[in-house]
Amino acid sequence: MEYIMAFVVGGLICVIGQILFDFAKLTPAHVMSTFVVAGAILDGFGLYDKLIDIAGAGATVPISSFGHSLLHGAMQQADDHGFIGIGIGIFELTSAGISSAILFAFLVALIFKPKG
Repeated sequence: MEYIMAFVVGGLICVIGQILFDFAKLTPAHVMSTFVVAGAILDGFGLYDKLIDIAGAGATVPISSFGHSLLHGAMQQADDHGFIGIGIGIFELTSAGISSAILFAFLVALIFKPKG
């Protein structure tokens, strides 16, 4: 049942993204930003953790999980360290993803010639 729920929730997130592409005529950057903000908002209300409990990887793999991680880390560290903890928490939970994105983008830029 776990696999089915992961497939359904992950698929539903993809369907929402496709609807935004087709009917709202949003660009990929707009849709990605929307999902990150939506993940942060859902985490702010305590709903994204419940979605992860239900869907597992269906909720942790999409980009909305990045917004969840940003806010979750900031809120957790803000409780411990106050205002400075917001910055600490954001980078503590998401540093691996950000660092790997920068590294792989750099490697791809070295290998392929951009069209211009």
